[in-house]
Amino acid sequence: MFKNYKIWLTAILVLVVFAACSNSNDKDNDEEENATPEEEETGELAYNPPSIDDLDPDDPMTESIQYGEELFNETNVALDEHVGNELSCMSCHADGGLSQSSSMVGVTTQFPQFNKRAGKVFTLEDRINGCMVRSMNGEMIDPASEEMTAMVAYLAYISEGIEQGEDIPWRMLNTMEEIPEPDVARGEELYETKNCMSCHATDGSGTGANSGPALWGDDSFNDGAGMSRMTKMAGYIQNNMPIGEEYELSDQEAADLAAFVLSQDRPIYDGHDEDWPNGGPSDIMNQERRDAIQAGDFDWTEIENVIPAE
Repeated sequence: MFKNYKIWLTAILVLVVFAACSNSNDKDNDEEENATPEEEETGELAYNPPSIDDLDPDDPMTESIQYGEELFNETNVALDEHVGNELSCMSCHADGGLSQSSSMVGVTTQFPQFNKRAGKVFTLEDRINGCMVRSMNGEMIDPASEEMTAMVAYLAYISEGIEQGEDIPWRMLNTMEEIPEPDVARGEELYETKNCMSCHATDGSGTGANSGPALWGDDSFNDGAGMSRMTKMAGYIQNNMPIGEEYELSDQEAADLAAFVLSQDRPIYDGHDEDWPNGGPSDIMNQERRDAIQAGDFDWTEIENVIPAE
């Protein structure tokens, strides 16, 4: 009897092991079948946001998502009472936030997160309002409003399929960590020779929020915006400009253009004293620095990221 019990127990163990191996293989096969070619080749998250055209008209979320897209693309018109310039979210995040070089795909999965500039944890709504008062030089949106709900719904829709907190390879790319010492005069020449003025106008006032946003002046972002930092502006220019010729500018050319653009007058943010409570970056181009550049008195090596010219 004991011998028969041992035989029975052995058979059960064999079946369990076989079943476990079979399930494991099925799982591996499913993952391989569901993986995109990009994921198979690189092991990185594939860039495959859903299309707004695929929204189900019968889904109760569709209307809010579509409204959120409108607010994102036409912010200065659809939210004119909150926007203090002539910019939209799409002015920086092209194609409704779907352009991979400055993408908003996956952004909802990264919040809540600690915001160093504010010195506290931000929700996505906090971050959107940060853009409203800085990049849009305007006023915050009520976090409980239909407008804020719609913007979050849109961003959540284009982020579908991405897990919370997942490492997203296309985020935070527009930064030049080491900046060759800029030459503003060369930047002014490049603004003309690279034909920047065809979209942004000779005086930087722009030709439209999404066709050529204002780079300086009353209708541009204020000096509290992230784009008012040299590392951000130089990185953005190199990764996004000129349209159709992205990444073709050298580090020096991008730095020179950034210095020229940020040396121009723009709206002043009135909350600088509250920013960076734990210490901030050295590359913020505020009014004092703009005045010094225009007077020919600014020492670029004040900025830690700047590599002095030999």
